[in-house]
Amino acid sequence: MQPVPFVPWVWRDPSWTEHEHDEAELAQRPDTGLIGYEVEATDGSIGKIDDDNAKVPNDCLMISTGPWIFGRTVVLPVGTVQRVDHEERKVYVDRTKEQIKNAPEYDPDNHEDYRQRTGDYYTESYRAMPPML
Repeated sequence: MQPVPFVPWVWRDPSWTEHEHDEAELAQRPDTGLIGYEVEATDGSIGKIDDDNAKVPNDCLMISTGPWIFGRTVVLPVGTVQRVDHEERKVYVDRTKEQIKNAPEYDPDNHEDYRQRTGDYYTESYRAMPPML
């Protein structure tokens, strides 16, 4: 039996939408309610969901990393999200800081190429190191 392949652009656990949100907001951009949430990799904090999150497709999260990788902005596919904790205002992803640091740099001018490279990168990372349950 083959394991289910990783699909980087699909929420694995949509239960975070049970949190109170305006229905109109959820219909347009379900992830905008997460702006400002801290983002935790498996080995520590990587930054916050950026105010410019609405500039990327809704199957991505734009993360402002702060100083740990020189203030770089990274975009994570929503498939990397393990869970969302609204009380703590944190989004937990199942990749390490190093894996996120080595992801393709976000290129707003070449979206299709960036999306392909990012999807390939994360799909391969899940093949090499499946998510911890």
